[in-house]
Amino acid sequence: MTETFSDRWRQLDWDDISLRINSKTSADVERALAAPRLTQDNLMALLSPAASRYLEPLARRAQQLTRQRFGNTVSFYVPLYLSNLCANDCTYCGFSMSNKLKRKTLDEAEIERECAAIRALGFEHLLLVTGEHQTKVGMDYFRQHLPAIRSRFSSLQMEVQPLDEHEYVELKMLGLDGVMVYQETYHPATYAQHHLRGNKQDFFWRLETPDRLGRAGIDKIGLGALIGLSDSWRTDCFMVAEHLLWLQQRYWQTRYSISFPRLRPCTGGVEPASIMNEQQLVQVICAFRLLAPDVELSLSTRESPWFRDHVIPLAINNVSAFSKTQPGGYADNHPELEQFSPHDGRTPQEVAAALRDSGLQPVWKDWDSFLGRGTQP
Repeated sequence: MTETFSDRWRQLDWDDISLRINSKTSADVERALAAPRLTQDNLMALLSPAASRYLEPLARRAQQLTRQRFGNTVSFYVPLYLSNLCANDCTYCGFSMSNKLKRKTLDEAEIERECAAIRALGFEHLLLVTGEHQTKVGMDYFRQHLPAIRSRFSSLQMEVQPLDEHEYVELKMLGLDGVMVYQETYHPATYAQHHLRGNKQDFFWRLETPDRLGRAGIDKIGLGALIGLSDSWRTDCFMVAEHLLWLQQRYWQTRYSISFPRLRPCTGGVEPASIMNEQQLVQVICAFRLLAPDVELSLSTRESPWFRDHVIPLAINNVSAFSKTQPGGYADNHPELEQFSPHDGRTPQEVAAALRDSGLQPVWKDWDSFLGRGTQP
């Protein structure tokens, strides 16, 4: 039987990791900052409470590595929400099936209008998002609409329900470049507490999704934990790092992306079990840059304009802008359909101007997946 990350996950003791992280000292942090390449033990030190006193040298080191690897460039992407239908009941999500909100799935004409509105904003990199509904927003829907969407953009990624390996192979042939799949939390009891009904209750099916993506040859895999869902955001972030290192060793031809979503207000949402403040979020982002200098670190519009303007120059090389988290949000704004409320509502041009003011270069299109598959005029 093929080994997957779940095999590694079973070797990791949540409580032991939490204890080790929280027991790190200033000397451990200083050793980590001086290390040419981080070990897992070094990362524990940089995620620890002791590292909060070293934020300035940590940020300087992260910025140095970011500039060395990515220059001054920051890539732009935008999410396109195709549907808010969902067959899961999750305590933290506005799309949860138990929430009383208007449901909407875009048809062909509506998708075309959204694509036109997004292209008019200047975006070339698109992230397709849906609620998790296998029958109404599953492979048949993706087969019908993905090729036309792909023809309009230079890269296409998805954040939808976990699929089988052969389905990812098919979607790659239809033009899919990347998949974001967030575990939400790596703590199984907490996971069960927040996933009450639906296929998302299956902790291991979700945990092994990146392995299926890697075997299918998907070009980019996005990982992350929903910060604040468990009572130890430090341990969840360490688990994300373990997951990344596992995948990099086995699917080395694949690119990776790490996101840092904090719980945001939404319909019927829960209060965070652990609070990560902005200083701690900077600490985590910079720690990941030291761990993985070549990996894409992404920051969404969940965070405030002030925070994004100050943190992106340190370690971030992929950002969203003007995100609408509801189906039809770009052509027709309907906030009552949204998954959560973005914090940074600035236009793409305003975000780009702020980046340029920081000496950074906004990149709207940085690649086509291979020769002959570009965008249409």
